[in-house]
Amino acid sequence: MDATLRTTLLSGLHDGSIVPYLGAGALADVVHKKKGGQMPATSEQLILAMNGGRPMAAKLMYEFSRAAMNVELKRGRTAVTRFLHDTYADREWSRASLHDWLQSIRPPYVIDINRDTQLLDSYAGSPHTLILGCARISGTSYRFKLYRHDGAVYAPILPDEADPRLPVLFKPMGCPRPHPSYIASDADYVDYITELMGGFAVPPFVKALRREKRYLLLGMRLNRDTERMVLSDLIHGAGSPAGWAMIADPTVKERRFLERIGIALIENSWSALLQAETLK
Repeated sequence: MDATLRTTLLSGLHDGSIVPYLGAGALADVVHKKKGGQMPATSEQLILAMNGGRPMAAKLMYEFSRAAMNVELKRGRTAVTRFLHDTYADREWSRASLHDWLQSIRPPYVIDINRDTQLLDSYAGSPHTLILGCARISGTSYRFKLYRHDGAVYAPILPDEADPRLPVLFKPMGCPRPHPSYIASDADYVDYITELMGGFAVPPFVKALRREKRYLLLGMRLNRDTERMVLSDLIHGAGSPAGWAMIADPTVKERRFLERIGIALIENSWSALLQAETLK
């Protein structure tokens, strides 16, 4: 990696001007300590894990949200929630090297579209704010759950109670802790993205925080509409350029999308950034 670009990225991650945006590839080296096997994170991995290791119909294998919708229609929404909770609440997963690296930096704002809890564990010993995406709930116009961590436990808070000085961990697709909340099926995504576009899935203090930020996409693939739409809205108000995406073998579709939203492509895996830091 070019030394000047590396310095720019590392400096921005440290001072908060660059926001890490984590995709499924961030968990590529996570394995179960007792059972073995990789943590399901990609769309295909999640579908196979949810279906007992067996492939589903081709049209359902296209994207996890489709497969989750199929399971929801046949067995109920709780079946999908239970699968995700059983998978990600398990404490026997190894640590991701990317999460260990980010923990040493402790960026003040991180977006993580995975549903695991490793990001929470990285900040567990100090105060921070946690945002979990949610969908299809009544009684509120918000599509997020907001918590303050005091260094020991989480407590729910209202948007105007958030301390803007604390690090912000944004998990738009949810996670098991402190209370399970997930965006998974097509119906979830339709509701969540609609409200995201309307401004109801991002707390007001984050809308102020994210102005002119730039983003570093790590472990993200952008071949599916749902992830592209979520990304486009979460980085609204980004600086120019909007950031960088580290993708080793980008597709034509990914190249076009990144060019359209103003994110520069770095044709390398995120591991190259860690290696560059190690070699400094």
